[in-house]
Amino acid sequence: MAGPTTAERGARRPAGASPGRPSARPERGGGARGGPARPRVLLLALAAVLLAAGVLWVLYGSSWLRVERVSVSGTRVLTPGQVTAAAAVPVGAPMASVDTDAIEERLRRALPRIDSVDVVRSWPHGIGLEVTERVPVLVARQGGAYMEIDAKGTRYAMVSTAPAGVPRLHLAAGRSPSLRRFDADRLTREAVGVVGGLPGKLGRDLLSVRVRSYDSLTLELSGDRTVFWGSGEDRGAKTRSLLALMKAAPGAAHFDVSAPGAPAASGS
Repeated sequence: MAGPTTAERGARRPAGASPGRPSARPERGGGARGGPARPRVLLLALAAVLLAAGVLWVLYGSSWLRVERVSVSGTRVLTPGQVTAAAAVPVGAPMASVDTDAIEERLRRALPRIDSVDVVRSWPHGIGLEVTERVPVLVARQGGAYMEIDAKGTRYAMVSTAPAGVPRLHLAAGRSPSLRRFDADRLTREAVGVVGGLPGKLGRDLLSVRVRSYDSLTLELSGDRTVFWGSGEDRGAKTRSLLALMKAAPGAAHFDVSAPGAPAASGS
């Protein structure tokens, strides 16, 4: 008996089946794979948003972290009250919103005696102002008062009485041709540099620095002694020459170290 024809075999195949290949079975659970992960992601995102909102509220909206006190440290001549008033820290404001750079700028502008200041948040309620004041290394007489000058050559404060132990600066450049290249500020920095390099007893014996030009600085010491320093260059070599010269001629009154390789002493 003859078998089924090709047409009859084709009629028995399920629709859509490829000839010679078994029909594909549908995957079970298709479309459901990974479904539960989406709600978890949404919940985590919502939790993160709520946490961020809570942190922001604690920092800026609540009354828990607000400025209640301002402390000042490091003052020598200035008073804590002066520093606090100039800082104008916004008491009652959220700690996180305090602009520390703006406070520092206000202090520098209002109180030139301040050399540096650190504005520190002291959680949960304090702002600390850590001040470093300028220290005078020279004073220059101006009228009936004295201008203090720090180690950077900055003129920063006028006082009625010269600080004890601080040498005087006498700028006597007048019409010196060097003023065309070196103004009063530059000459002041040269004098400050010389003073800052004087060691121990020599520095304590210094009474004043007289500047006539860039190349003419003279130190006036206790005991009516003078040192012609010349320019502010070669400070280390000049200091060593002066110390050796003073040791070799202890009774001398006048010293010249403008050429440190050939120093000279005279007088008694």
